[in-house]
Amino acid sequence: MDVREPKPRTVLLLQGPPSFFLRDLAGELEQLGHSVLRINLNLGDWLFWWRRGAVNYRGRLRDWRSYLTKFIAIHGVTDIVYYADRLPYHVIAGEVGREAGVAVTALEFGYLRPDWITLERDGMSAYSHFPNDPDEIRALARNMTPPQSGALYTYPHAKEAFCEVVYNLFAYFGRGLYPFYRADRLYNPVVEYISHLPRIFSTRRNRRHSHEVLKELVDAGRPFYFFPLQIDADYQLRANSPFKRQAEAVKVVIRSFATRAPKDTVLFFKQHPLDNAMTHWKSRIARLARRYGVSDRVRFVRAGDLREQLHNALGTVLINSTVGIHAMKAGCPIKTLGFAVYDMPGLTFQGPLDAFWTKAEKPDPELVQDLITVMANTIQVRGNFYSREGKQTGAKAAADRIARGAVNQPGAYVPTPPRLADAMRRGLQPADCFGRQLPQGGLAVAHEEVRP
Repeated sequence: MDVREPKPRTVLLLQGPPSFFLRDLAGELEQLGHSVLRINLNLGDWLFWWRRGAVNYRGRLRDWRSYLTKFIAIHGVTDIVYYADRLPYHVIAGEVGREAGVAVTALEFGYLRPDWITLERDGMSAYSHFPNDPDEIRALARNMTPPQSGALYTYPHAKEAFCEVVYNLFAYFGRGLYPFYRADRLYNPVVEYISHLPRIFSTRRNRRHSHEVLKELVDAGRPFYFFPLQIDADYQLRANSPFKRQAEAVKVVIRSFATRAPKDTVLFFKQHPLDNAMTHWKSRIARLARRYGVSDRVRFVRAGDLREQLHNALGTVLINSTVGIHAMKAGCPIKTLGFAVYDMPGLTFQGPLDAFWTKAEKPDPELVQDLITVMANTIQVRGNFYSREGKQTGAKAAADRIARGAVNQPGAYVPTPPRLADAMRRGLQPADCFGRQLPQGGLAVAHEEVRP
């Protein structure tokens, strides 16, 4: 186990979640005796930092590599921490850091959310170093304490939404101060946020409709397969699946369902609760269902109780959403179409999608618990990015892991990302968030300027 001797570190923080979490993390690291530096890339970064120790990078993406290489050398950086590992700036930062012998840690919302934060060494999903061998998971879990079940902190969804809007609008309207910053967004943020208004005003109606559709299926005894949609802008889809957009996956699933699933079954789609509605999923799914002759066997809802939906589902098909872990807990068979840290024998169906409809088996409940135990002890910390107590607790735990070099420890770091080779065989084309292809292995980025 590679845990450091206690000695002063110099930690460079790059972009974080749209909250003050990184500011709290910096404070915790400083209390432990370590130095913290920060590079702001846009005005949103500046807004959610608002403390000493920051410099502003106003250069071009193509110059970011050379700038960061010099910055690390001049300041003696020992650690780099960032949120969202496939952001173009972070892809470059990860490679530069590893070449310089700097420890690289990626932050994200927790796999075991809502009460958890993910910390992984070097990368996530297809690029994760977390083990994918069930026997290794079982062996590690034997020496670990299972996490406490149940939520410890309230989660302020409204605050999350507010901070997300403020961050992206500041970044957008602050372009005069950071003229060469290249955002990773698929849509203009002003247009996108306006598009959310109809969903907000129709929340009650959407919930009622979802309940009615589910009740109709359950009361009629009609078995159904569940497909929880993700967000097109989600890194898990854009950088960790063989699809450029989610519509490709939807088409693949409906076509397979039409030809291979039992004729008495239904395919049940649910829109992501934060979807911006700029893709009209209801009409798009309806068109595909008509094309493949299954209009009477396809349902679509915009809301609903996830636990109730999973509990009643015959199986769940998804790209790589963390809904997969909730499905495991519910004992619901799972087929992943993308590349997920939890995709392994005994937990998810390993055969082709066409076979899933008739041959899927429930996840092994003991292996599910072992996976959760190992994750909680190695690549998750308890807390969240938004509630006061959750943020403070998470920042303290994350600072301790980072300072001790205990991310992915004890024992949950495989030197070569164990999913990457298979992901590339299955169609992954490593690219940054602008869709630009990366060199073999996906751990580098070309230097030319790119506009979203």
